[in-house]
Amino acid sequence: MEINKTLENLRINYQSAALDIHDCDQDPLLQFDKWLKEALLSECDEPNAFILSTVRDQQPRARVILLKGIHQNKFIFYTNYNSAKGVELEDNAKVAMTFMWLPLQRQVRIEGTVTKVSEELSDDYFQKRPRGSQLGAIASPQSQIVPNREALEKMFSEIENKFKNIEILPRPTHWGGYAVAPTLIEFWQGRNNRMHDRICYVKNGKDWELQRLAP
Repeated sequence: MEINKTLENLRINYQSAALDIHDCDQDPLLQFDKWLKEALLSECDEPNAFILSTVRDQQPRARVILLKGIHQNKFIFYTNYNSAKGVELEDNAKVAMTFMWLPLQRQVRIEGTVTKVSEELSDDYFQKRPRGSQLGAIASPQSQIVPNREALEKMFSEIENKFKNIEILPRPTHWGGYAVAPTLIEFWQGRNNRMHDRICYVKNGKDWELQRLAP
């Protein structure tokens, strides 16, 4: 295919920054906080976007979702508990998260175990969402097959009419948050000649061990 020639020649020589193990915070959550703040200040679109990887019937599955908080050293995101990923998380709590901040030539990989957050935390975040997003969470049978776009619009319209006179919408019981407790966090900084910097934190009891990995 003609596109293969284009893909073969696509490459960028990363050289905007370096990452040394001695410059990393001993706490990977503080190191992540530093990098995320720098991503927020960069030209990254959706700097809180990450790929969530799960497993279902020994088949890896992935999708892009948004990080919505860090509480008690855990990474927080929200979704429909009955969605495909919700079912997968119920079956296998082991997950991976991948952030990519191209303007900074950086990537962060996270591995860990997921649990549901408290109902209070889910309630609190749900009320902070735009009303349209709240209605969508109530209306959408996420990941289920629907006949067409019109059917989705009808679902939304019916819920919108149902709650038109209700100012504070109730969080549906099928929607809420998950918290990922990390056991591994790797910080990747692109470098010249593909000799990238990779600093990996591995959980050992209550402590973290820092390692440099070959690119």
